[in-house]
This record gives sequence, structure tokens and C-alpha cells, in this order.
Amino acid sequence: MLKTACINPEIMSTLARCGHGDKILITDGNYPIDSNTNHNAKKVYMNLTHGIPTATQVLEVMLKTVAVEKAEVMIPDEGEEPAIFREFKSIIADEELFHGLERYEFYEECKKENVKLAIATGEQRVYANILLTIGVVS
Repeated sequence: MLKTACINPEIMSTLARCGHGDKILITDGNYPIDSNTNHNAKKVYMNLTHGIPTATQVLEVMLKTVAVEKAEVMIPDEGEEPAIFREFKSIIADEELFHGLERYEFYEECKKENVKLAIATGEQRVYANILLTIGVVS
């Protein structure tokens, strides 16, 4: 399923074990990664410092490394759509792949057994969490 681009050995090792339908979680700096992900998922703490790296930087690398068939985000309970969603959509470049889930529904999806990798970033923007479903390389 690998395409290349990522050089982090922990991430590459985990991605090499993934297949169609497995999931990758990219989180912002506020996401409770230990309590709201599958306990068997490989957790990679890339949050070097505030804002580094951003969730969008990690997303760009993941899209160059694996095929993605679906991307899910956590929708706020109220208010406008977070600006980060426009950036996610722009990077993914196929709005049909983009889906929103309510907060607790998103947490439940992240706890499922098919979530194999969770990457914590230094992203400071809220709701900058995205759950990618690995697709098939054509």
C-alpha cells in the first residue's frame, strides 16, 4: 500500500503492516490521543513544539505515502465550520472523500481496531483532527 515520501521509521513500519480499510489518525495538539484511540494503535508523538509540525504538513506527507479512500473530521457542536477543514479539503483535492462526524462519534471511530496509527502533531488550531481510511493503490 506504500507510495513513498515519509521517512519516519515508526510510521513507515506501521504503514507497511496496513491494508485496505485500516485507518490513520492525525491529531492536533489538544486531542486526547491516549484515551481516545485504539489502545493497540501505534502512537507517534511528532509534536516537537507548539505548531510544529502542523496537521496539514503531516496530512500532505501521508497522502504522498498511502492511497486514501476516505477522510473523516470531527464537526464542532455549534458554530461555523473550522477554517482547517477548507485546508484539509484543498490538500485532499477530492471533496467526495471528505466526511464529518459528531465529536463522540469521531472518538468512537478512533477507538476501533482498524485504527493502526495515531500521529500527534504540534497543531494549535482546534478541530484539526483527521481520520484517514487507507484505500487501494491502483
